[in-house]
Amino acid sequence: MPKKFLRRWIPTPDRHKEHKYLGFLRPLMDEPNLFHLNRHSVSVAFFVGIFSAFLPIPGQTLAATLLALLCRCNLPIAIALTWITNPFTTPPILFLAYELGRWLLQSPPMALSMDISWEWLTTQGKALIAPLLVGGLSCGIVFGGIGYLTIHQLWRWHVVRNWERRKKRRLYGDTHS
Repeated sequence: MPKKFLRRWIPTPDRHKEHKYLGFLRPLMDEPNLFHLNRHSVSVAFFVGIFSAFLPIPGQTLAATLLALLCRCNLPIAIALTWITNPFTTPPILFLAYELGRWLLQSPPMALSMDISWEWLTTQGKALIAPLLVGGLSCGIVFGGIGYLTIHQLWRWHVVRNWERRKKRRLYGDTHS
């Protein structure tokens, strides 16, 4: 992967350590992989970020942060990938998660009437929770896994390609590269 490109956009650990509101996280910020750009750290961050984006909960960024700290992967990338869900993408993602969860649980389709009230939440909201959670977790695992494998293989391909270029330059000189 193009480390130079990513380094321009990813904040440094020192920047976070100096932030006055993040002082309580200073002991955790000493983990080198939280800001390091290597194949493992970035690939796992893609899984964590995409997985967290599909969680049908408020606070996906907090979930991604906690998972990144637990998995010791690149924190800024994991957090940034939670922004896959935004006001434009959330409705289709939630619909996909609900339909997948409904299919996995083999539950009948519901006739939804959107009347956001306490009564609606206690009656129809309860019927939505299980399919939404099962579908969201399933989508997060599948798409997070695809993201992990894709980044892992792209990173490897990029490294091998660079090795081959350097090898050709050493053998033939700079004229054939």
